[in-house]
Amino acid sequence: MNQLKQMDRGALSDALGHSGHRTTPQRETVFGVLLDDRDHPTADEVYTRTKSRMPSISMATVYNCLEALVSCGLVKQVNIEREPTRYCPNLSPHAHFHCRETGRVYDVPVPDGMMQNLAKMLSGEYSADSVELVFRGHLAKGQEK
Repeated sequence: MNQLKQMDRGALSDALGHSGHRTTPQRETVFGVLLDDRDHPTADEVYTRTKSRMPSISMATVYNCLEALVSCGLVKQVNIEREPTRYCPNLSPHAHFHCRETGRVYDVPVPDGMMQNLAKMLSGEYSADSVELVFRGHLAKGQEK
């Protein structure tokens, strides 16, 4: 898909505007790349995919777009062990599954309130702003996506 849906374009414009950024064709294209394949790509993978849609874009511009999308809250950074940062446009509470064989990262739905309940497990001396839950292992045979 080369065009953002009107709803996604509106969300992008609103979020960028609230954080002091403006909407640009480059940011729209990078956001569209993240929404099209929700497979937690690295910046290099986002660059490759964006380059096929916008041949003149540079790696630096992709990094700047990703930074803007993260800072305005439309995209989350996913950091798994010592691997490159990955980007996730799923803003609903969820966990991640990291397949050690393939290196791929998958979203794992969690019950409503689970992430907030995990944060409440901390003693009074700690205050969590967010909770990240990552499962690591291997996909069951026949489940490769």
